[in-house]
Amino acid sequence: MSVPERLLRRGAPPVVIAHRGASAVAPENTMAAFRAAFDSGAAWVETDVQPTADGGLVLIHDDEVDRTTDGTGRVRELVTSTLTGLDAGSWFGSPFAGTPIPTLNDLLAELTEGRRLLLEIKGDHTPDQVAGIVAAIQAAGVDRRVLLQSFEVPVLRRLRAIVPEEPIGLLVERIGDDPVGDCQDLGAVTYNPDVAEVLRRPGVVADLHAAGIAIQPWFVDDPDQWTALTDLGVDGIITDDPAALLAWQRQPSPDATGPLP
Repeated sequence: MSVPERLLRRGAPPVVIAHRGASAVAPENTMAAFRAAFDSGAAWVETDVQPTADGGLVLIHDDEVDRTTDGTGRVRELVTSTLTGLDAGSWFGSPFAGTPIPTLNDLLAELTEGRRLLLEIKGDHTPDQVAGIVAAIQAAGVDRRVLLQSFEVPVLRRLRAIVPEEPIGLLVERIGDDPVGDCQDLGAVTYNPDVAEVLRRPGVVADLHAAGIAIQPWFVDDPDQWTALTDLGVDGIITDDPAALLAWQRQPSPDATGPLP
């Protein structure tokens, strides 16, 4: 899935990526959150995809539905119709009562020109399950608007075997001893760590850039951290509140007479 925009920003402000959609203002990983993110001006949304018991693909973060819906049970043990029939909005607030868990196809249909998706393959997946995700994206005709990422190295290797020339992203909770080597081993074009790890090891940004690899920390809602990451030159910032980050980016710089470009 070839994403046409350069991931490396080379001095431009970091791309704003909406974490589970605009999850500060709408229930995470729902169409309401994704649409709020796009309406705010964010070009990118991030979400998690998981398989269902009957081979469907739904967008939800947790292994179980209990935290964000009115149901109970493991996502992978429930069929698609059961999952999409759950209320995934009432927990966030009454205006969102009845909001369903979306399928991957629901979101792919929203990826009109200028809209992009950073899609995490959540947890372990068999080769057939990985192939199913790729097939859904290709069938929707949005190959060039989706970038796949995962924490799971075996999943990324399965993905690489299916689409060997396409860009992928490596998610990490801890920055390893050789992040550049880790990315090169997998063919990953972006390395996406926890923000605390980047601030602990700021030199990783320059190391990755020297190798032509982007870095997009998650998830960052603190303006002080936005400042620190922007000063380091990260390529994207994954945030729950894309509208706030975009507004912050438009504020005049202390060293400039006009807004950021």
